[in-house]
Amino acid sequence: MSAWLPTAPCTPQLCAPRADALRRGVFAASARLLAGLVVVIVGILLVAPVALLGAGRRDRLTRGWTRTVIRAFGLRIRTAGALPAPASGTQVSTGLLPETPGGVLVVANHISWLDIPLVATLFPGRVLAKSDIRRWPVLGTVAARGGTLFVERDRLRALPDTVRDVSDALRAGSRVIVFPEGSTWCGRDQGRFTAAMFQAALDAGVPVRPVRIGYRPLGPAAFVGDDPLAVSLWRIVLARGLTAEIEVLPAIPAARHTDRRSLARAAQTAVASDSANRPASSVHQCLNSIPAPASSVRTRS
Repeated sequence: MSAWLPTAPCTPQLCAPRADALRRGVFAASARLLAGLVVVIVGILLVAPVALLGAGRRDRLTRGWTRTVIRAFGLRIRTAGALPAPASGTQVSTGLLPETPGGVLVVANHISWLDIPLVATLFPGRVLAKSDIRRWPVLGTVAARGGTLFVERDRLRALPDTVRDVSDALRAGSRVIVFPEGSTWCGRDQGRFTAAMFQAALDAGVPVRPVRIGYRPLGPAAFVGDDPLAVSLWRIVLARGLTAEIEVLPAIPAARHTDRRSLARAAQTAVASDSANRPASSVHQCLNSIPAPASSVRTRS
């Protein structure tokens, strides 16, 4: 792992749910796991035909599918903030804002693999992901066909090309979803937003839409450190009463900022929770009464 890559103090051992967390029985959890995997597989099989549809229909189907995935794994979804209204000529109710036409850079804090479908329930778009995913069997091909943009995290020299690809997608009118922390955090704290991808918003002249993600209770959904995906899946389906929370914050016009670092700070300030203003070790120590490790074993995009 390169020394310049972002890291987090979170580990599965430190941030896992407590023993007194509400649990489903093994049979009920297995049923949830099977249901979630079936929905995921159906979505994978439909990627090619759905890609042929118009943008409006494709977005509606993506929103419905991602919402179904999250619910199938046993989570409730709670939304708040300036929610995007459906693209129609009907009048919207209080709390819903019509979507701005054109590209937008959607940025969010990063806790779990669930963050990607959770954001897509409101903002279907092209996700920026680590290049390793492109080489995954089956899922890598599906991700590429679905418009995923890839970043080579271990090659700093490749970063300008990635920024250019993101900027081109934004200019073409795409939503691009980025997790600027560059690593998953357990939700008790948040990392610093790296500034590179905010340059793409400045170059394309598009707004940044901050989104705040959370899960209640905190532990089961966190996908941190060296946590295997299979273990994370089982922990999620075992948890009873798990809620995914997504809050859409006011858009930040890129033109109000002269450089990417200023724009990144504005987005991070919008997304940050109260705990994000304290050092990471103090947040974890007060909850677990043991020191936080220096860093996660590996980071995720």
